[in-house]
Amino acid sequence: MKNPINILLLFVLLAACTSVPAGKGISYSDFPKTVKLEGQVIPLDTAVFRYPFRIRIEGGRAVVLDLHGADHFFQMFTYPDGNYLASYGKRGDSPADMLSAENFRWNGDKLWMLDANKSELTGAVFSESGDSLLREEAVTLDKEILRALDFVQYDDSTFIIPDYSGDNRFCFVNRKGKLLRKFGNIPTAKEEALERSRPALAQAWRSFIDYNPKNGVLATATQLGEVLEIYNLKDSTQVVRIGPHNEPEFKVSQGYGIPMGIMGFSDVQVTDSAIYAVFHGRSFKEIAQNAQQGIQVDGGQYIYVFNLKGEPLRKYVLDHYVYGISVNEQKGIIFATDVNKDEPIVEYQMK
Repeated sequence: MKNPINILLLFVLLAACTSVPAGKGISYSDFPKTVKLEGQVIPLDTAVFRYPFRIRIEGGRAVVLDLHGADHFFQMFTYPDGNYLASYGKRGDSPADMLSAENFRWNGDKLWMLDANKSELTGAVFSESGDSLLREEAVTLDKEILRALDFVQYDDSTFIIPDYSGDNRFCFVNRKGKLLRKFGNIPTAKEEALERSRPALAQAWRSFIDYNPKNGVLATATQLGEVLEIYNLKDSTQVVRIGPHNEPEFKVSQGYGIPMGIMGFSDVQVTDSAIYAVFHGRSFKEIAQNAQQGIQVDGGQYIYVFNLKGEPLRKYVLDHYVYGISVNEQKGIIFATDVNKDEPIVEYQMK
């Protein structure tokens, strides 16, 4: 009885979450409070990272996603000691190996990992000794889902995955990988792109997402431009917040969206009381000029904090350029990954 009722409620809910017309975002120009933070580098035991993209801390374990890991995508350590536990997500072609890794999420004791190249979600649990991960299940995603680049877990039986067809914003997928329904729309003011270039528009609007089941808030932050979308899946409301750099800029070439303008957000987390997002704000022209001068700095120097309705609260200015974050509001700590350093994990005390 549980699953049919949940699905019925889900369909009613999604129908109510599609009412915000394109281009109807609320602008913000600045934050009422700006705070500078100095980070403390966390030493890790015997680890070499190529691109530490994401970090998740749960209990006494920290897991880091190395986007370009040579042999494995995931490295696990004890927290707060930083002692190496195990590697997981071996690169390879065998059924248990991974071809790519886009993101990963904790659900209780289970770690879910997304492989876009295999179109697969894998769930793993720690062994009884607690020093290794064991593959428990794999979910092959429906062929109607176009290259899943992120995911969150809505409940024990449902995932939310961004939709890159351009027709909608999200897909709801069950535990067997079957597409249940799509919902939402791309909140662009560019009506011509909506009519003629939906797939390219969807690529340009690629967003990082997070969901908090306690408050029902699903947040998305655009990789290009400066747009934050907040969907409250409990009260069926939606808010779009647009910053000074506006919506993603792109041009269409052979059906693909070529990025222009700026690098926007690179990670987002919804806590019980706020939304935290890493922001870059550097133009592609500036990035190219820096590269020509031998300046290889990657990441964002800002963490933007919004309330659950998307109203700006504060802007943190960091002493590192970071990509991924893990926020612990109870302890007032933000952990971040710095892809430019050999010791990539930085801890910030919030003020």
